Amino acid sequence: MTKNNGLRAARHKQDGAIFSGQTLRKDRDGSGPLYLEVKQLILDRIYRGEWQPNHRIPSENELVSELGISKMTANRALRELAHEGELVRVQGVGSFVAQKKGYSALFEVRNIAEEIAERGHVHAASVIVLADQAASPDVADALDLPIGAPVFHSLIVHHENDVPVQIEDRFVNPALVPDYLSQDFSVITPNVYLSQKAPLTGSEHVVESILAQPWEAKLLVILHHEPCLMIRRRTWSSGGVVSLARLIYPGTRYRLESRHGKTT
Repeated sequence: MTKNNGLRAARHKQDGAIFSGQTLRKDRDGSGPLYLEVKQLILDRIYRGEWQPNHRIPSENELVSELGISKMTANRALRELAHEGELVRVQGVGSFVAQKKGYSALFEVRNIAEEIAERGHVHAASVIVLADQAASPDVADALDLPIGAPVFHSLIVHHENDVPVQIEDRFVNPALVPDYLSQDFSVITPNVYLSQKAPLTGSEHVVESILAQPWEAKLLVILHHEPCLMIRRRTWSSGGVVSLARLIYPGTRYRLESRHGKTT
């Protein structure tokens, strides 16, 4: 199954009127923005459970045809619903009812496959890059290695119910985990493997809001202007710095959370 099959499988049927028996409540005399009414019609279907997560909602053209509105009005309604996290818009495919946002522990080094399984969902991983290369100045500094020293590089996209939710861009110190490149990271996550071979003694986290680079947006199947959350994480074992990872999450599909100490 490809990563967009879960979305495509939920396409709505094209027979019959999409909003049969429903009309816009506001008079078209400037008394209120029509796009708000369009948003509410869509939200009503979602909140009543008629349109479940991953269901493809009507396109801009279908909204124009069904409701007699302008394409600008339809576009704004869909755009705002996506910005509010109610919809996920996938270039060239359509707009879909959003899953309830997944979440990841902010200051814990957890296995994303376990987090997804705890939500009752299915994890899958696509390995894009798994190779050795020379350390750039930034990577060498982060791993406490000389510039140009050999390092292992993995680039993996993690999916939740076939929807991409994280890019894991990781550099690893070969001296501490020499068999890293021999692993099948579509079966075992780097987190699990590194925890087994170089048990964690410490970690460092830096969190930023970013706009994904074009190639990152393509891997996450998001628009280039959509905001993302990025965690830059370094981990240590008794032998030194084990890895440097950039973890990139689409802001509309994921949240980061943390809780410490007594909260009740």
